Amino acid sequence: MSFLTQRARYWSAATAAAAAGVAAVALGPLGVASAAGPSAASAAAALPSCPFWAAGITPPPRSVTPWTPPLQTAPPVNFSGRQAAPTLTGALSGGQVTVTISQVPNAVAYKVWRDGVDIGYVSFWGQTTPLTVTDTAPCQNAYYDVVAMYDTSGSDASMGQLSQPYWLGAGGTLAPGPGDVPVGTTISMMVTSYNDVGQTASGYNSRLGGCATDPRVIPWGTYFTVPGYGTCLAIDIGTWIQNDTVDVWLPGSQANGWGVQDRTITVIANPFGGPGPSTVPSASASASASASPSASPSTSPSASASASPSASPTPSSGGTCSPAWNPNTSYVPGDKVSYQGMNYTATYYSTGAVPGAATSWAVWSSNGAC
Repeated sequence: MSFLTQRARYWSAATAAAAAGVAAVALGPLGVASAAGPSAASAAAALPSCPFWAAGITPPPRSVTPWTPPLQTAPPVNFSGRQAAPTLTGALSGGQVTVTISQVPNAVAYKVWRDGVDIGYVSFWGQTTPLTVTDTAPCQNAYYDVVAMYDTSGSDASMGQLSQPYWLGAGGTLAPGPGDVPVGTTISMMVTSYNDVGQTASGYNSRLGGCATDPRVIPWGTYFTVPGYGTCLAIDIGTWIQNDTVDVWLPGSQANGWGVQDRTITVIANPFGGPGPSTVPSASASASASASPSASPSTSPSASASASPSASPTPSSGGTCSPAWNPNTSYVPGDKVSYQGMNYTATYYSTGAVPGAATSWAVWSSNGAC
């Protein structure tokens, strides 16, 4: 950790609620106004300003320091190999925003943030009703992000693409896009640095090009350039990273060499053409490893872990093929099927998830040839 910044890695839903007055998770029909009209616009204008995610923390004064150029230029983080991000819809009604999450194939859970505050973790076990998260403490011009998860470990490799930000604008409806920070926006920033390893607040691992921002200013999922550093993707937060401050990630002692600098950052379009970040799961995220999900980390409600199957699938014996997989059958954890000469055991509820397919690694565990 660099001495020039202060980080906050894992924080529970209870902590988030205490800091920002956030809300409940619901699985059920969407019950908000069908369209935002003048009353919704008036209600949006009356919302309070969005608070910083960690209340009561004032960063110490910091002055520009000598600068040692990094040994490398940060390329754009390329997350384009992961499953596409869900989409969000929602509107302000009755003083709250009920956000509906689109389902994506093979996802077993979803997480939604408002300005970096975790407002809902939704387990998906084959429900047909809309998946919704209710923000009971919305604020003016808030940004919402969502990610789909493909096992309940909460690891980097369990996550699909982080969505583009969705902005609660003056009309009181969620709309995809950058809101107040469109492509081409330039902002003078204090730029600090850190070198923490492991997961960031969004769940993605720390990496060159992954940067911390105040999500009220630069929402998660935004690419921007930093002179002398390279390209940043906003995926993290920090207790001292407030207002017009950015924290860039650098390895080891390079973080101290960066120090504290004044830079003008420029918001750019996603270099890979998608709405938000994605990445190829790491080699450690094998199908067999995800078959027995561990308890959720502190960023997810612990109750969700109990809904996950705990028994590891056992291989079929004697080389006998299990019943053939049927794309129209709804499978539950523990079901055994065969497909293209291989036996598989279901680790999650699914319909139409092809055993052995790259997108089904979190749904089926291979038991070998039959």
